[in-house]
Amino acid sequence: MTLPDDVDTLDAARVYLRRITPEDAPALFGIFSDPQVMRYWSRPAMTAVAEAEKLVGDILTDYASGDALPLGIVRASDDVLLGNCTLFHFHPASRRAEIGYALACAFWGHGYMHEALQTLVAFAFGRLDLNRLEADIDPRNAASGRALDRLGFVAEGLLRQRWIVNGEVSDSRLYGLLRNDWRRAAEED
Repeated sequence: MTLPDDVDTLDAARVYLRRITPEDAPALFGIFSDPQVMRYWSRPAMTAVAEAEKLVGDILTDYASGDALPLGIVRASDDVLLGNCTLFHFHPASRRAEIGYALACAFWGHGYMHEALQTLVAFAFGRLDLNRLEADIDPRNAASGRALDRLGFVAEGLLRQRWIVNGEVSDSRLYGLLRNDWRRAAEED
């Protein structure tokens, strides 16, 4: 799935979403090398800028193939890259995708992620015509669970001992959001 050619950014009130570029590698390294940010991820924290550069290369490949749609979350007031959010594991026949996200811890608690995810979800259900979004989080990540709950996602199941990262075993809580439920909630607001 790709960002349509006529869309450069997806705008929210204080942030906008845009494609990741090679110039973003240092900022991405700052985010993905932070143990606090990576605490509940399915991979360890980065230890070298080269890992962020490889990530950018993988993202550019995803843009070309349409396998994923990773977007940077940028603060509109100063163009600082705060984090990213991604649609991936597209299943076109079922009009389904997964959503993932990360935010530099300096920006936690300010509502930036909620704005970004609201924007991405609206894009996914509107412009991309998806029917279902899924998320997979570590159940110990209460903040991520609250972010999904606030968007209307429903906890649908638990996969026990799904990940082993740096020798630590963790579960995954699966969440789902249906377009009809999202629309109904949006109409009530």
